[in-house]
Amino acid sequence: MLLDRSQNLSESNDVLYSFALDELLCRQTGQGGPAICHLWRHPRAFVMGVRDSRLPKALEAERDLHDLGYDTAVRHSGGAAVPLDLGVVNLSLILPIVVKKDNQDFHQDFEVMVHLIREALQHTGCTVDTGEIAGAYCPGAFDLSIDGRKFCGIAQRRQNKSFIIQAFINANGSGSERASLVRSFYDKAAADADPARYPLVQPESTASLQELTNLGSHSAALFIESIKKVIRQWQKAADPLVMEAAASRLEMPATEDVREMAHSLRQRYVK
Repeated sequence: MLLDRSQNLSESNDVLYSFALDELLCRQTGQGGPAICHLWRHPRAFVMGVRDSRLPKALEAERDLHDLGYDTAVRHSGGAAVPLDLGVVNLSLILPIVVKKDNQDFHQDFEVMVHLIREALQHTGCTVDTGEIAGAYCPGAFDLSIDGRKFCGIAQRRQNKSFIIQAFINANGSGSERASLVRSFYDKAAADADPARYPLVQPESTASLQELTNLGSHSAALFIESIKKVIRQWQKAADPLVMEAAASRLEMPATEDVREMAHSLRQRYVK
């Protein structure tokens, strides 16, 4: 099922609202609900990984971000610090856990997200590569890049019977400016910490789809529409009766329930 909240910018100022919504929808999926593709954006936020929040001067660095007008939070999925703004498209795939006879490595679940993004960008003529990009923020084995510059990072959150694959896509704007913000955070937060505890960010390692493709200044909107087009193609390939049954099982959580979950997620990492 497709859930596009990319224009719901006034729904909540708390960046954890969307993470909390993912969490509640993932529970539904694990209880027999539908698989979901969730698109969302946030106007101005800085989301840290758990390890980031434990750096020696993380609180001081976080206060600096608040002074710059950023909402901050620690996410419960994997990965490291990521800045969000309206040029960053957040994409979640919420899927049931399927028991595989061959004990397939759970990292291969990331390939579903990689496949979706590659299909969405196929019309640009660009080759989307997979593999960690040295110097990029939120580095990982499933970094997505074009011409050696990262534009997307992928993380995963698993529950008992379902899981969420979360991706951030730098669509509009300057990737290097976002990387510079992350680097300044680590310069302050890490203090004299062992460099192995945090990414050594190089601004030139990161770019946006606007900078890397022919999508131009409307890259975010065009990318969102392209993702939705691919999802609709996948839906058409499915049994209509199965799709109808899936739609009937989708229940959007109440706003108050989402806010309560967001509060719970925030309290989990309060020092």
